[in-house]
Amino acid sequence: MPQVDLTGKRVLVTLPLTDEQITRIRSLVERAGGTATFVREPLVVDADTEGASIIIGNVPARTLHGSQKLEWLQTSSAGYDHYLVEGLLAPITILTNATGAYGQAVSEHMLASLMCLMKKLHLYRDGQRASKWEDRGPVTSLVGATVLILGAGDIGTSFARLVTALGAHAWGVRRHAGERCDPFERMFTLDDVSDVIGEADVVACVLPSTPETRGFCNAAFFSAMKMGAFFVNAGRGDLVDQDELAEVLANGRLAGAALDVTSPEPLPPDHPLWLQENALITPHVAGFWHLQATVDAVVGICASNLEAYLDGKPLANVVRAGSGINRAL
Repeated sequence: MPQVDLTGKRVLVTLPLTDEQITRIRSLVERAGGTATFVREPLVVDADTEGASIIIGNVPARTLHGSQKLEWLQTSSAGYDHYLVEGLLAPITILTNATGAYGQAVSEHMLASLMCLMKKLHLYRDGQRASKWEDRGPVTSLVGATVLILGAGDIGTSFARLVTALGAHAWGVRRHAGERCDPFERMFTLDDVSDVIGEADVVACVLPSTPETRGFCNAAFFSAMKMGAFFVNAGRGDLVDQDELAEVLANGRLAGAALDVTSPEPLPPDHPLWLQENALITPHVAGFWHLQATVDAVVGICASNLEAYLDGKPLANVVRAGSGINRAL
């Protein structure tokens, strides 16, 4: 029997579940005496979250209102910074995320975007639409290239595996010191970036949004990059000074930039990045639910954590321990 009693409590689930998965989660909740309701994101409103003791999946932050009843929030995303706004979560609320589910999807998107720029496929696509048969000249390869990856977690490591498989040298950057691990050839901290960034042919960012990382990629950062290097960002948009990025793209210092995230989102229609020929912008779609493997991984993490929570066992991916009833954290 479950160690946690959910009698009289409600569990809200906002995941794209199959009937089989819904049955599994409903069974777990009902065994503990609770009730489960299922709402497809993004149709969650205040009435759905009100009174929920457990929420599994992302909900609009504005619907939480510091609820004293919310014991545990399990996000369906790896990102969680918008849930850490002061006062949004009650002191009791445990917060866990879905780190580990997005490595394949986001790293493949990053590689595809980078290769598109390196081979000038975006320019040929533009030429196709204009019915132009035009040779756009020399292209670039990852063979022998140095790829500096800011963020050496699940996504960064997955991206490192992909680029090294194509002949590149992957260097990793962590926020805090740590030993080198495969497939990274070298490992640095954020404090080291200014010393090594000039050696990188590609700089790829998958860092979260923190006070330490916001605005990290600024004028000095881009000026320190190697002439003709490529820049990729699939972490958080507020990492980048977008006006400075537009300028270095316009003056030819960088060969190209691929952005899946911006600040704000959507990127304002009058921002100069839209008009940069050597910029490739996608609307924060690298992860999300577009790859079935991602959906399966997220559901697996959430379901496993639900079982652990009900059994009073440690949870995976704890971001904020809170003071809730699960003491095994």
